[in-house]
Amino acid sequence: MIVKPTDTGWEVIYHRAHAQLAAQMAGQWRRKESPPRIYETLAAISHHDDLEREWEGNHLTEGGAPMDFTLCKETSLPKLRELTTNALYRGRWVALLISMHMSRLNESKQGESPEMDEFLNEQLENQQRWREELGITKEYVDSAYAYMQWCDRLSLILCQHELPADQRWLEISEGPDGKRYDIKEMADGCLTVQPWCFEDDRFTVNVEACALSQVTFKDNETLTEALKTAPIKVLEWTFVKQ
Repeated sequence: MIVKPTDTGWEVIYHRAHAQLAAQMAGQWRRKESPPRIYETLAAISHHDDLEREWEGNHLTEGGAPMDFTLCKETSLPKLRELTTNALYRGRWVALLISMHMSRLNESKQGESPEMDEFLNEQLENQQRWREELGITKEYVDSAYAYMQWCDRLSLILCQHELPADQRWLEISEGPDGKRYDIKEMADGCLTVQPWCFEDDRFTVNVEACALSQVTFKDNETLTEALKTAPIKVLEWTFVKQ
């Protein structure tokens, strides 16, 4: 989960909600430049964080605070395998993109353990097999994955409140077209992206967040109950072509 401190406690955004926000923005991309197999790609984007289940397992820091995903150092290989395997229910294209995402997120862990190396090698083998079965090249699917990665990064910028003050630009990442994209918050609170890559000149996206008023929790069960009963606030961002 994505956790940010507030004046009264914590703001918590579930990873699946973050993925849905990424899919909202993916759906706004300029139609004539959409990546291949757009609807299946949108499905991959909206489900790429399905392994996160914030109401299960341990999600507390040693001090009893809700644990932001950036603080979690453990990697559950069974969960990673479950995500990539279950993605096949939506088809090989979705499974291929999600497998590529798992490879990118964990490639820095190559050599940490034989188990991790085995998992990473499995993903590369799966990706090659699915490309061959689908009759596509690596370059073809790479463009769709770049699109997925770009939308994921933009969603994280919003959910983590990374936008700088004073109308300064922040790099998002390289887009699927190889161009660099930047974002800034304007004086009226609206956001703009340069260069403009969306179909409409103005649109709004949103995500739901839990507003926790308790700072620390004695155990994960207490946190889970608090999350389930916490007030929900809707965070909205309006993008405008400048």
